[in-house]
Amino acid sequence: MTTEIRALAPADWDQWYGALELAFGGVPVPVERREVWRELFGTVRAIGAWEDGEAVGTAGAAEFRLTVPGGASVAAAGVTMVSVRPTHRRRGILRSMMRRQLSDFRSWGEPLAVLVASEPDIYGRFGYGGATRALSAEIDTALVRLAVPEGADDVRLRLRAADTDEARAVCESVYARRVAERPGMLARQPGWDRLMTFDLESDRNGASPLKCVLAEADGETVGYARYAVRPGWTPAGPDGTVLLRDIEALTPAAYAALWRYLFGIDLTTRISVQSRPVDDALLHLVSDDRRCGLGVRQSLYVRLVDVGEALAARTYQAPVDVVFDVADAFCPWNEGRWRLTGDAKGASCERTGDPADLELSVRELGAAYLGGVSLTALAAGGRVREVRQGALAEAAVAFGSAVAPWLPHSF
Repeated sequence: MTTEIRALAPADWDQWYGALELAFGGVPVPVERREVWRELFGTVRAIGAWEDGEAVGTAGAAEFRLTVPGGASVAAAGVTMVSVRPTHRRRGILRSMMRRQLSDFRSWGEPLAVLVASEPDIYGRFGYGGATRALSAEIDTALVRLAVPEGADDVRLRLRAADTDEARAVCESVYARRVAERPGMLARQPGWDRLMTFDLESDRNGASPLKCVLAEADGETVGYARYAVRPGWTPAGPDGTVLLRDIEALTPAAYAALWRYLFGIDLTTRISVQSRPVDDALLHLVSDDRRCGLGVRQSLYVRLVDVGEALAARTYQAPVDVVFDVADAFCPWNEGRWRLTGDAKGASCERTGDPADLELSVRELGAAYLGGVSLTALAAGGRVREVRQGALAEAAVAFGSAVAPWLPHSF
């Protein structure tokens, strides 16, 4: 049968979403969550693979702006909800949807595409490189002490419990002020803040409803933490867990005060943290990080849809003048040599006929783009080849970032 790749019509949504559910195990998503996704995505940026009137493949794309080194906010398509029916694998359906998406992103003027991969090995074939890592922790609060900086005890800084939904707007304003400070953070479109507080009872797994505490200074909200508590008991006494969903603050004092609050919640002995930056200040507040059960995993994958525009959109830590010979068979408009010149003030990236200094694929450029993955490390793994001696060190230093890139939430 012929498979058709096309954009969704509004009437397609339920069948399309049902195909997605089937590909991810067949467990129905609660109606409330499905409706939120429908409102956030609609059908304008979603495509499907159809065979004989039936949805056999799905792919969506959120509309984001991504912070890049230097603080610029760059249009980025957030690829999500990608699936192919188990009965239709190995027919080129996924490849066709990926190609259609990238062509659409280019026509929409979005130089970047990003995703969170359930199976990372799949997306490297389409030019996506792992660009950020997330820090997880299981902190033993009975044994780990917290050292807070000056200002955390200032009488003008106070913590206040707040209704999670009522506080959503002020939390979002704090988050918005943080976005420009770290590569990888997403400037969210209206409505996305709802997902940050989505709290179905069926998802809690024995934990409390989502809670919120605000840090306030001189009447202004300067930080927040959203969390739940899962009670637990042993013969020795209470053994509950604080499940931290997210935490942000505008000052070191407020950040430390929020962590001290979380450490002191009654009847708990640990804090479970799923995603923080790998250079998070928490590592310098705790007395013993060996008792924090630290783990690191890849998080955001980046794909340069337009090499020239994407590389020119960020700044560079040191002056750089390098010619990349880029391989990108999947998006042939990116193939060839590009001269990147730039520094901390700005950059340009143009086609050139000059000899190459470095040879690499668009996947490696995506991995290094936010400054969290070193071109030198990629070269050591055989994925970047230095043609002009010294070019690798020059580019690796320039591509770095003063702070580690980090994706604050999935999508």
